Amino acid sequence: MDSVIRDLDLLDRQLVHALQIDGRAPFSRIAAVLGVSDRTVARRYHRLRAGGVLRVTGMPDAGSLGLVDWAVRLQCVPGASAEIAAALVERADTSWVGLASGGTEITCITRARGGSAQGSMLLSRLPRTSRITGVTAHCILRMVAGAGGWPGRTAALDARQTEELSRLAAPGAPSRDVRPGTADDRLFAALAKDGRAAVGELAAATGWSESTVRRRIDELRAAGTLYFEIDIDPALYGFTQEAVLWLTVAPGELTAVAEALAGHPEVAYAAAVTGPANMMAVVAVRDADALYDYLATRVGALPGIRGAETTPVTRHVKRSGTLLTPARAR
Repeated sequence: MDSVIRDLDLLDRQLVHALQIDGRAPFSRIAAVLGVSDRTVARRYHRLRAGGVLRVTGMPDAGSLGLVDWAVRLQCVPGASAEIAAALVERADTSWVGLASGGTEITCITRARGGSAQGSMLLSRLPRTSRITGVTAHCILRMVAGAGGWPGRTAALDARQTEELSRLAAPGAPSRDVRPGTADDRLFAALAKDGRAAVGELAAATGWSESTVRRRIDELRAAGTLYFEIDIDPALYGFTQEAVLWLTVAPGELTAVAEALAGHPEVAYAAAVTGPANMMAVVAVRDADALYDYLATRVGALPGIRGAETTPVTRHVKRSGTLLTPARAR
């Protein structure tokens, strides 16, 4: 994180909220909704992006590519996690690589073909070393919270502003059957680096015309094949404690727990997964004391919770996009 950018003012937060609604919204549209100039919005965005604290990434939907996301936990001997994580973040098939549990665990998301962990290139090529003491993989069955963004960063716009941006962002139905092919790979790769890359840059990366790039992005978004993520450190909002919760829930209560988690402002992401812990949730709170309160009063009150394991995340090395530089990782 850039040492100059330590927190966000209201306009910064409004900009981030607007980008959560539409990651490729023109600065002119955002400026009109916020009541400021185009130049002001552009300057704020470029300041945050250059500071390494804000990034928009375009991501393909796993299901549309015949892939399944897996949440992977690697237990390591003390002192080995940083080196192993450095190897993981260089891979194109990993995201949300974090150091957890005081550096003795690495958590990440990887994608596999055929709905099997055996289809994951990551899992099949993990180094056989005594420094990795355990590996657990949980197939992500269904995301139940987080599709609209972490509530901590989506509370800056009022109802009118949110409705206006949402209306303008809503894509129409695709005009034809949209099936991503190998020709789209270059587009996905470019958007993973910068979801707001200029159309000219995307045309150069794909070899398409600018009109083809615009049309293809619209088609993929309308079909739900392409979506945009916002990478920003919760610490900029005052939430300095992140943790992954591995919840064991009675099968008959999964839906009720999922609905409850989706309504918790502390929850940035939650999904039903396979394994003994059948629900995972990523939470962001102000400090360790607030995490205790959340566990004791919110999670503890949910029906059907049979057990909960808490894994504090000490540093994210990679979020949804490309590698975060060590100086800017948290």
